[in-house]
Amino acid sequence: MKKQLFFLPFVAAVGLNFTGVSEKMSVNTTQSTISWKAYKVTGSHEGILKLKEGALNVQDGQLIGGNFIMDMTSISVTDLEGDMKGKLEGHLKSDDFFGVTTYPTAKLEVTNVTSRGTEGAYKVTANLTIKNITKEIKFNADILQENGQTIGTADIVVDRSDFNVRYGSGSFFENLGDKTIYDEFELSVRLVVE
Repeated sequence: MKKQLFFLPFVAAVGLNFTGVSEKMSVNTTQSTISWKAYKVTGSHEGILKLKEGALNVQDGQLIGGNFIMDMTSISVTDLEGDMKGKLEGHLKSDDFFGVTTYPTAKLEVTNVTSRGTEGAYKVTANLTIKNITKEIKFNADILQENGQTIGTADIVVDRSDFNVRYGSGSFFENLGDKTIYDEFELSVRLVVE
């Protein structure tokens, strides 16, 4: 569903000048945002997921790695209100979906970064862990300067079936009809680097 792009803040090349020394740079978890959108046969739902912690490793002005932890207990729904909102949030947190009591966090570890040929544009390889299952993903990411801040933006498409999130999935169940929930969901992320 659309091309695989993941967002990450990438600080490479923004006025940094290190000489062979790796520096760890934190992500502001309060100012950063992760939005999600999931699709079903009859429509879609969307919401927000909080970043628990995040950091980038930069060397000689170039991104060389990074680690991010998402707070899965923070999953919220923004397109519903009242009882329907609470019901869907509870269901997403249940064992039918992300089982946040057992798996309260998800993790992304950047393993390789290369330039896409223009300043601030990168190809990234990372390991994404959801429900203790780790899969390699590849995505594009971009950085920009906004009001004196370094901002990383990207979109990613995640296939939940890779992480044993089975509820309503046509990959695991037959004859779901209009109750089918598509396996792929989108993350749109905006990170602020400190």
